[in-house]
Amino acid sequence: MANGSIPTEMRAAVYRGINDVRVETVPVPEIGPGEVLIRVAACGICGTDLKKIHTGSHSAPRIFGHETAGTIAAVGEGIQGFAVGDRVMVFHHIPCGECYYCRKKTFAQCAVYKRVGCTAGFEASGGGFAEYVRVMDWIVRRGLVKIPDGVPFEQAAFVEPVNTCYKAIRNLALAPDETVLVIGQGPIGILLAALAARTGARVLTSDLFPERHRIAATYGLNRPIDAGRQDVVRLAHDASDGRGADAAILAVSGNALIKTAMDAARPGGRILLFAATQHGEAIVDPAAICMDEKSLVGSYSASEEIQDEAAQLVFDGYGKGFDLTRLISHRYSLEDSVEAIHVASNPGPGSMKIFIEPELNRN
Repeated sequence: MANGSIPTEMRAAVYRGINDVRVETVPVPEIGPGEVLIRVAACGICGTDLKKIHTGSHSAPRIFGHETAGTIAAVGEGIQGFAVGDRVMVFHHIPCGECYYCRKKTFAQCAVYKRVGCTAGFEASGGGFAEYVRVMDWIVRRGLVKIPDGVPFEQAAFVEPVNTCYKAIRNLALAPDETVLVIGQGPIGILLAALAARTGARVLTSDLFPERHRIAATYGLNRPIDAGRQDVVRLAHDASDGRGADAAILAVSGNALIKTAMDAARPGGRILLFAATQHGEAIVDPAAICMDEKSLVGSYSASEEIQDEAAQLVFDGYGKGFDLTRLISHRYSLEDSVEAIHVASNPGPGSMKIFIEPELNRN
């Protein structure tokens, strides 16, 4: 069932090879029983999208984009609980809930989770960088979330990234008497720091750009470290009676700052690698883990187990202390998505979260 006329063709940002994304006309995906078609209103650009575009880790052609919110344009046979016109956000991964990894609550390693359930054509890869997205049946059943009235699509598109950050913070099991250092104050770093602060822990934030610290301050993060001028490791120790941070979170991609995070953490502390999503060699001091008893841990992707709680954080936060639309620095139409990807790939003082919004060039 569809609401009005759905075109047969649409515009999309198509990945054609390493560093090669082109805005093209492609068929609107067809849906089957138990599936829905979403008309995309807003899609955030994630660092994992950029990694795939720049490294060639995935075959071409594909249409990326997974921080997606929009309106249901059509529903397949047998759909219950959703209707044409509903405003929704969608998770592109959902675990089976039954395998060994799911039983151990390591959902991102589930074989079903690794299957992508949203596509705008070609190999399923999220599809949010397009006008329409097909959502497959297992995602509809457990990964499609209605957006409450009064919450804009942009805020709702943050539900998936907030889930990933909230999962990481929960896994750290922070206590109110602990000190946390978050290295990197891009959008993800600010999310991690703001969620860490909700535990009552003292949160230090480190970044090269004062502009980012100013944005972080609007979320109550008031212990900034200027990484370009100040000694991050020393200040983390100074803020914790000389011990070092109880937890150090690396929210910057690459391996260069792993040592900084390790050195900033106290003996027995935890070091969380959040943005290190590229396999490769990294040098870690083994004695820091053995003799100093520091724990090196990772967190990747979202958790269905906290889906409702994380979504409510986002929905309740709009217009209040957790209004995430303040993190958006640039909004681009779909026709300008190549430029959007370029800006997101080359972050500077004035760039934070970059959104692609097909509605910007619709009549």
